[in-house]
Amino acid sequence: MRLYLQTVPVNADAPRYVQITLEQDLLGGWTLYRESGTQGGRATLKREQYLERDEAIAAFEKSRDAQLKRGFRLMFSQGQEGPYGR
Repeated sequence: MRLYLQTVPVNADAPRYVQITLEQDLLGGWTLYRESGTQGGRATLKREQYLERDEAIAAFEKSRDAQLKRGFRLMFSQGQEGPYGR
């Protein structure tokens, strides 16, 4: 699953973005990646490991909801049906 969220550009400032990705690893665990930064600028990548799928999906959804609350808008969604990956 992957989501790409972005803020609305204000003035001449580049918009901020967050990309949240959830992938299953080769051993059956799950990895949640959260990349954030300014479009065309520096970015930060954080990685969290989960053993259970349900726990990983809950963390994915919590991260998504937090960014939507902060004013980010969903620009791209891949790998899950429904609005906002639900």
